Amino acid sequence: MTNSTNTTDSVGTPAPPAGIAGRREWTALGVLMLPLLLVSMDVSVLYFAIPAISADLAPTGTQQLWIFDIYAFVLAGLLMTMGSLGDRIGRRRLLLIGAAAFGAASLIAAYANSAETLIAARAVLGIGGATLMPSTMALIRTMFTDSAQRAKAIGIWSAVMTGGIALGSVMSGLLVQYFWWGSVFLVNLPAMVLLLVLGPVLLPESRDPAPGRFDWPSVPLSMAAVLPVIYGLKEIPSEGWHAEYVVPVTVGLLFAALFVHRQRTTASPMISPALFRGHGFAPALALNLVSAFGMMGSAFFTTQYLQSVLGKSALEAALWALLPSVPIGLAAPVATSLVQKGVNRAYVVTAGFAIGASGYALLALAGPDSMWLVLTACAVLACGIVMVLSQMTDLAMGAAPVERAGSASALLETGTEFGGALGMAVLGSIGTAIYRHDIPATAPAEARETLGGALAVAGRLPGRTGDALATTAREAFTSGMQGAAIAGALLLTAAAAAASITLRRIRVK
Repeated sequence: MTNSTNTTDSVGTPAPPAGIAGRREWTALGVLMLPLLLVSMDVSVLYFAIPAISADLAPTGTQQLWIFDIYAFVLAGLLMTMGSLGDRIGRRRLLLIGAAAFGAASLIAAYANSAETLIAARAVLGIGGATLMPSTMALIRTMFTDSAQRAKAIGIWSAVMTGGIALGSVMSGLLVQYFWWGSVFLVNLPAMVLLLVLGPVLLPESRDPAPGRFDWPSVPLSMAAVLPVIYGLKEIPSEGWHAEYVVPVTVGLLFAALFVHRQRTTASPMISPALFRGHGFAPALALNLVSAFGMMGSAFFTTQYLQSVLGKSALEAALWALLPSVPIGLAAPVATSLVQKGVNRAYVVTAGFAIGASGYALLALAGPDSMWLVLTACAVLACGIVMVLSQMTDLAMGAAPVERAGSASALLETGTEFGGALGMAVLGSIGTAIYRHDIPATAPAEARETLGGALAVAGRLPGRTGDALATTAREAFTSGMQGAAIAGALLLTAAAAAASITLRRIRVK
């Protein structure tokens, strides 16, 4: 007799039981991680390439800012649109279209002969990135229907996403040092070609079987809600709470209210309000945003600390900054393993927030010459945050219906963008306010604005006068970092308490 639950594949390997992912799905996950890694790396890949680009293409100051920022702006603005579109036309189809666009734009960017061409190519890269990110997560939700396997896959996704951002700047420095600035874009091509070849073979197609009409008016509404807020929050930490940055945030929030109203009243919304009725989806979205706040809020200080306080070169700082990323790869699997062994998810997430708060507490103890303490604090903070991110992603995707996986993923990633920008704005503003308070009123105006400005002024002053100003500025910046770290620790402690209450009774299969 033949056991109907046991089959073999074409090469004689026992096939997994129904609902359990096998070798094909795990191989497909590996293929999906390549574009995810590159999309996350592209957020920071121009970190060291900008000087070489400036020398070659001679962009204006405004053009240089757009070269650096337009990728993240376009990506954030189109995430919800692309997530909803993938649910309608098919996530694999959208993924492959995005891969082709990402690869073509990378080739154009690598050989751009003008700033305008490079800006346009970076914008198309952002469009491609917006298709790739929600599609990868939605396909994971489709391929891994078993909750334990899905949790492991999402843990890998979270680690790759976080590690890619850290790796991007280092990869940029190494490539620019040994090749030319265009090489930072050419590294995208092999992965995109591999995805285009293997994707149709390994990845299943999935879509919402009854999506309704695509809500075109929601596209500009969603972009008008996201882009001004992200722009304003990115500028506030360095420029202050001036009207030219506060007004865009306010305008964006008004459009966000209009976007929400349309989703609640139109017959075929881009983001279905039913998503938020999924058990655990709304808490997961909120706690995911807080996690991103904590992660990016610390990044505003640590990169400046390594370069401007400790005097490391940009490449040295990036290499040292990789050290805290090493234990991150273990954080998500450990959290997943604890939940699968029966530990209540609420306790795991609470512990993650508590560990993150401990990292901030360590950062609050750092002095002007505490590199190892700062790196340790960053590692502890990142491990705690990644524990939370992996669990909140799994909770949200498990609560979302499979047919709306793209929209759910896009909402999570948009929340991450908002949280990161808000963390930099709030904690950056706290640190900047303390810095300006601690700098003597007699110091030049440029020195009172930023640490970089103070060091530039100090370099022009003679002997001990310049050294004294530089020392004072470094101490003031460190005091600002300490104050922001205390605020971050308090926030994550409050988030730990909230998680322990809101998640305790939530179970998602």
